[in-house]
Amino acid sequence: MNITKVTQSRRLVDALAVAAAVLVSIALVQFATDSATATLAYTGGLVVLGLVAIAAGRSGKEPRIAAEPDLPDWSVTVAAIARADEAIAITDRANRLVCANATFELWFGSGNAPPRLPVDGTSAEKLVRAARAAWRDGKGEAVTIFDDEKCWEAEAQRAGRKDDFLIWRFVPVTRTNPLAGLGGHITGLFGRVLGASGIAVALVSADGMVRAANPALARRALGDENASMSGQEFVRLLRSDDRERIFFAREGQKGTPQTLVQVPLIDPDLAAEESVPGKTAAQSPSIILLIDSGIGLGGWGEAKGQGQAAQLEGLLERLPLGLATTNRDGKFLFANPAFRRAAGIGPNLPPYPSDLVVPRDKTAMSDAVRRFGQGPASNGDIAIRLRTEPDEPVSMGLAGVRGLGEAAVLLSLADTTEEARLKRQVAQATKMQAVGQLAGGVAHDFNNVLTAIIGYCDLMLLRHTPGDSDYDDIQQIKANSNRAASLTRQLLAFSRQQTLQPETLQLPDVLSEVSQLLKRLLGAKITLKVRHDRNLGLVRADPRQLEQVIINLAVNARDAIQTHGGGEGTSGTLTFTTRRVEAMDIRRMGSEIIPAGDYTVLVAEDTGGGIPPKVIGKIFEPFFTTKELGKGTGLGLSTVYGIIKQSGGFIFASNAKAPDGSIKGARFTIYLPVHEPTEEEAERAVKEEEKSRDWSGGGCILLVEDEDMVRAVAERALARQGYKIVTASDGDEGLEIVQAGKHQFDLVVSDVVMPSMDGPAMAREIRKLHPNLPVLFMSGYAESQLRAEIDIEAMHFIPKPFSVGQIADKVGEVLAKPRPGG
Repeated sequence: MNITKVTQSRRLVDALAVAAAVLVSIALVQFATDSATATLAYTGGLVVLGLVAIAAGRSGKEPRIAAEPDLPDWSVTVAAIARADEAIAITDRANRLVCANATFELWFGSGNAPPRLPVDGTSAEKLVRAARAAWRDGKGEAVTIFDDEKCWEAEAQRAGRKDDFLIWRFVPVTRTNPLAGLGGHITGLFGRVLGASGIAVALVSADGMVRAANPALARRALGDENASMSGQEFVRLLRSDDRERIFFAREGQKGTPQTLVQVPLIDPDLAAEESVPGKTAAQSPSIILLIDSGIGLGGWGEAKGQGQAAQLEGLLERLPLGLATTNRDGKFLFANPAFRRAAGIGPNLPPYPSDLVVPRDKTAMSDAVRRFGQGPASNGDIAIRLRTEPDEPVSMGLAGVRGLGEAAVLLSLADTTEEARLKRQVAQATKMQAVGQLAGGVAHDFNNVLTAIIGYCDLMLLRHTPGDSDYDDIQQIKANSNRAASLTRQLLAFSRQQTLQPETLQLPDVLSEVSQLLKRLLGAKITLKVRHDRNLGLVRADPRQLEQVIINLAVNARDAIQTHGGGEGTSGTLTFTTRRVEAMDIRRMGSEIIPAGDYTVLVAEDTGGGIPPKVIGKIFEPFFTTKELGKGTGLGLSTVYGIIKQSGGFIFASNAKAPDGSIKGARFTIYLPVHEPTEEEAERAVKEEEKSRDWSGGGCILLVEDEDMVRAVAERALARQGYKIVTASDGDEGLEIVQAGKHQFDLVVSDVVMPSMDGPAMAREIRKLHPNLPVLFMSGYAESQLRAEIDIEAMHFIPKPFSVGQIADKVGEVLAKPRPGG
């Protein structure tokens, strides 16, 4: 509108100037000729010329107006948006590409139009949201997008006469390593500023060597701030006293105590992308700060305090260590982002540090801040429990500072999540070990009682026949005794003290043996799937115990599926998968539990709804169960745990995720080390295949047992087989009988744990007199454990509890074997 008015004004001025010129020329003609006729003729000619000019001007404008294009000239736009460092594209409301510069075609291709570009899924969603925001608000917020190799910052803006186009701009983003050049900052201005505040700082590599240090550290540690600290072992620069206070080794206790703060240099973004399990601070370089009790002095006066404090806050903002300051009244003045993350708070800082802790720690926290703020300059630490993690105590450092204006206390807080996780694992392992020892001791003593009960039942059954009034009652007693013996075996399995008979085998063979039984256990509604990897390694384990592991996992999966689905008849799936895991894969996992090596892995995964997070750490404990009363003893998974650990393997419980991210069921992963048979094992297998000579019966046996009931049962059982039995109640009495020489013994049957002299000690003394005399040990402990502790040749073993027939058969088997040297 304004441009039209200006144009009209200019035309009016031009017309007035032309009219004035015409009038002046007519006046000159009249003056020169002094003839009215000549003047009129001249004037008429000018009028005719003027009309012709006007007509010609109008006829010249009309074609130009008709020739105005209705569409924009995109060639001009392409020339205007040509950029080598920025991709620009223009799309219409149908998201069709109508114009783009050469950089856009180079990066994304001419066949792609935003928001549909060849980027990852998350980035594609960001572009769609940016487009919607631009159409709605005129301009969308800038978003960062990625493909497999590059990263861009993208922005969309609405434009056009009818707001019918979007202009997209893509600027490349260069990822930089925030830790690069950190050593130069520490030795440069940044390090000198920290040194002026009484803070010595060093960059220490993962192996504990100093890579860079500020002059303050060199001055305190070596006495020369210009000395080179590179290559020094950091721990040798410090020493501690009996109160665990840290001093510089050069100064000793004459110097001031130091607060040591370690900041692991692990980029959170890179760590999240790498997803390395088991990554710890000890595997990465660190920044280590030593905060002196005189922090903040450095010659700063109170008049300069405010400006210096603001400068220090600006520096602390960029440190990954959590740092905060309070005034003398204990009120928060400042907290850097790292402190907020470690404390679990948002951008709004609470008024006091005591607002960060649980109610029981508020008083102690307030008193500590007040003491460091109002007393002499000093430092220390306090154990607190944050409101965000009430069950995990953390250590907060406190240092009284002076000369920083209002700031009086410096608080430091580090992220101790990894340390807390390791503590929980150690505590859980210690508890499991203690429970296992208790369970093993109880089971051993109980086995002696069960041996007597089962033995007397067998002896009574020999005098009764089916149909007698007492026969069924005796059978019932024996059946319940065997059931009790099964419970003791489960306790021994958990405590890793059960008797195993390991063999070299393939996991698929074990699964094949129990597959039919599993199908009957699971029922028709639950589908069993078995998948095997190729080239699985051999494992060494007891096949019957592995079958028990598989059956226990299947029963738990069945119960979980039925409980999750509302009862019996619920459909579900149980999948057993075997995999081959090599040593390289274990090292890549970075696990602190599984040593590097080749493993055969068995994974059991169900669709039973998963394991609640609050109980996942307790499911392997004995007698812990989530089932209803009367539907489980709580020994199933503890037995599985014990069998796998006793077989040298590892078992882990977790939850399996569905494609949508929800928990679909439980997953148990069992790692069994791959076994390579040795030459000794091959020779032993050949010897075991050799047939023993036939035993004709008879012989003299020394029976040593401190439990009267067990000794009586064993004596009667062996006497019925025609053996001559000589009994002893402990090891001392047994050795005296052998030393007396009144009997020529063919076998010694002895308990292991006895008062005074135990069974192994007695056997060693007897072997000095009779080197080839075989020994058969009776015990409720594991055979593998006993063989590791008792190095005696020609030693045999029978586990308690045993029946009359079992001990008779075992004695006959031992006597039938040829003696060494015989």
